[in-house]
Amino acid sequence: MAIDDGTPQKNTRADIKMTELSADDLTKALNDFGLGELAERMGIKLVEVSANKTVGTMPVLGNRQPLGLLNGGANALLAETLGSIAANVAGYPDRVAVGVDLNVTHHKGVREGIVTAIATPGHLGKSTGSYVIEIFNEKNERTASARLTVFFRDKSNK
Repeated sequence: MAIDDGTPQKNTRADIKMTELSADDLTKALNDFGLGELAERMGIKLVEVSANKTVGTMPVLGNRQPLGLLNGGANALLAETLGSIAANVAGYPDRVAVGVDLNVTHHKGVREGIVTAIATPGHLGKSTGSYVIEIFNEKNERTASARLTVFFRDKSNK
């Protein structure tokens, strides 16, 4: 695609037709188009995307607090990113999900490696939803648990 001056125009996430893609193709498309500035800066990558299970990873390196542990805010960002993506897939094509509450409990410190988060729905209703997000270290030990509550808004209500 090009605009009138011949400059290449980058597609946007709005160009992704989620219902027409396999789970693998959707995951690739979202990774290719980007997860937002902050999630990308933190190194978050999607592994699997669906309304019923969304999985992603984040490196510990570059996301540590002064004591050398993974920053709790990084856990929160990872949880909200995955829960929001899953909720928006669940609401597609008529609704968008907007986060209204996030809580995170940190169970075990992580100093290195990669953490993996898994977001699964706890409730998907007409106007609200909640996702449970569990975060694991490379030894498959749970290091944090989160819950994200979203409000589903009609796309027609701008």
